[in-house]
Parts: sequence; C-alpha cells; structure tokens
Amino acid sequence: MNPELEPSRFPRVPFARRASAFVLDFLVAWIISGFAASNAFIQGTIFLLVWWISRVLIVERNRGQSLGRWCFDLAVLDARLGRPAVSEVLLKREAIAGGTALLAMAGLTINLGNPISMLLLLAPVLVDGGAAYAGESEDLALHDRFSETVVVASRRGISLDLRLKALWQEIQIFIRDRTSS
Repeated sequence: MNPELEPSRFPRVPFARRASAFVLDFLVAWIISGFAASNAFIQGTIFLLVWWISRVLIVERNRGQSLGRWCFDLAVLDARLGRPAVSEVLLKREAIAGGTALLAMAGLTINLGNPISMLLLLAPVLVDGGAAYAGESEDLALHDRFSETVVVASRRGISLDLRLKALWQEIQIFIRDRTSS
C-alpha cells in the first residue's frame, strides 16, 4: 500500500467479523459448486465463477457488500478514494482472495485423508487472513494491501453476529433458569 494512504482514517473492524463474512461467502460458493459438479476440476471452475459473481459483480452493485459482508455489516472501500471499490479493484482483490479460497476448498475436500496436503493447501488463506489479524495499526489482509482496499463497518446489514450473540445469551439464561428450578 502506498505510504501516503491513511488506512487509520477508517474505523477498525474486529477480525472475527471479517473472518465470519469470508467464511460465509466461502461456504456459499463451496456448497453451490459442490451441488453443481462432482468432478474436481469442474467444481473448482464453478467455485471460482460463483466467487467472482458474489464477490465482484454483486459487491460492485451492492455498495461494497457481498452476502457475508451484508450479514456482518461490512463493506469494501477503495482506500484511496474512500468509496466502494470498482470492478477493476475488486478483480485484483478477489483474484488473490478467490485463489486462496480455492486452495482452501481443495484442502478441506482432501480433509484428513492426507493431512500434510490439507495443511499446505490451507496455508495461503491462513497467511493472507493472518496478515489482517496480526496487523497492529491496520486491519489489512495481503489482498487488501495489494489492491489498496479496506474493509470497514457499514450501517447496511443484519448484524448476524450480534443477533447470534443475543440468542446465545437468551439460551444460557433459559437453561440456567430451568436447571435452578
């Protein structure tokens, strides 16, 4: 990222929310590609096509939000302009994120049948996301740094993480009341 950019001007987003949004988008693309094909090559191609549609086309038309980012109130902005990223920037960003996601899908498909290969295929997505987790002043993954984008909190969305947290607290209160009676 250019040194003249000021990523600190954008509010920090908790890593768990970013990771949850990524995992939701990943699972949707994986499930669709899994139902569409049983051949690994065709499944990978469909995965990348679904990833491109959901993370480039939809994001460009939906003010920087994919399904996962909408569920967790996040948006992708062009760090230089401070507005939702355009398709060229998103293509650069998602070429890296989608490639690492495809490798992760292959690794998870292998599963524990070959644990070394699974770990090697999961490593790129962990390194890419780990850069956002380890960043002290910036929450920028490697694909964010390369494409000069930033993920910010948005007012648009359903706050799924907060709703699930509230539901979990209600369940705990209900169980505590039942066991104390």
